[in-house]
Order: sequence, then structure tokens, then C-alpha cells
Amino acid sequence: MIGLLGGTFDPVHFGHLRPAIELLQALSLSEVRLVPGRLPPHRPQPRLAAARRLQLLELAVDEVPGLLVDGRELSRDGPSYTIETLREIRSELGARQPICFALGSDAFCHLMSWHEWTALTDYAHLIVLTRAGHGGGMPEALTQWVAARAAPSAAALRTRPAGWIYQQPVARLEISATRIRQLFAQGRSARGLLPDAVWDELAGSGEYGYPQVSR
Repeated sequence: MIGLLGGTFDPVHFGHLRPAIELLQALSLSEVRLVPGRLPPHRPQPRLAAARRLQLLELAVDEVPGLLVDGRELSRDGPSYTIETLREIRSELGARQPICFALGSDAFCHLMSWHEWTALTDYAHLIVLTRAGHGGGMPEALTQWVAARAAPSAAALRTRPAGWIYQQPVARLEISATRIRQLFAQGRSARGLLPDAVWDELAGSGEYGYPQVSR
């Protein structure tokens, strides 16, 4: 059973990596693939170019067992639709392999605005990453849709290749890519919010604003 976690990763930080590690361990996944999007349909476009975000993401997971990078969306024209990625991966892995697509609870509340959203569970289980202090706000129609597909347990995810929706608690880390970009733009340190290898790459580059003093 594998996991997928998407995002712009602009830049990647511990708020991305820690939930991915917890997901890997909690569900006993063989791997979690981090899938950077090229053109996210529901949020501002990334500041960094696709190739640079991919490079930084690969640096971030280089020494983290079980975390991999899947860059397929970066080579695709047009918006990065999750349903297209799930179809591709399902075709590659076959009909029997359980696939878990994870997303934060805030993003999940807006699932009904996603392209072909009702088809997502045809190709994967949906894992809603919940954090203390976050939650609620789902439209009634989405609440009913979830209730009809709620997994009885984590173990149930292994009994079928797709179709369940499961809530997985993860640590609440008050780190955001927006805040990191602001710190760089203000010439303030973002050290400790993202892996050292990523910080070293960005610190002297000025890609988000003023350079910082690298080690």
C-alpha cells in the first residue's frame, strides 16, 4: 500500500515532511510519494520554477527513508488535476494495489470544487490529515458523501484498492510556505523551518527576496 501527498512545495518545509512521515508510519505504507504540482487550479501559482521546486524537494527527502518524489505533474501541460495523476498511477500499479491519496482537512473541505472530485475514490482511498484545532466547515453534501465511504479502520484500507475515506491525525506544525517566503523577503532567518539542505540552497540565492547568510 502506497501513499501520495500533493502540493506546490514552494518551498518544501517540515510542515510537509512531518505529516508525510507520520502518514507513512501510522498506515504502515511501503512509501509516500510527494507529488509537486506545476499549475495548481485552486491556489496562487508557485513563485519558484517547477524544476527548482523539484530539486529542493529531492534534497529534502534524500535521507528520509520511505519518502519519494514523483514529478509527473511538472511535465504535464495545463492545470495539475489530481484525478489525472491517480488514473496514471492506478494504470501503472494495476487494479489490486491499495493507493492512499492524502490531503489536509482544510483542502478536503473544498473537495467539491476539484475536477471530477466524485471519481477520486474510484482510483484511491482518500486520507484526510486532521490537526488539533482544525476541522469542520464541510458542506452538507460533502458530509453525506463522506459518511457513505468512511473506512471503519485503518486496516480496512488494505482490504480494497480504493474507495474508502479515512481520517488520520497528524502533528500540528505552525509552519507555512507563505511565512517562509515572507521571512526571506524581509531578510529574516527561516532556518529551522525547513531542512538544512533546502535552507542552504535558498539562503544565498535571493530567490524569495534578500539573501541570507549561509553556513
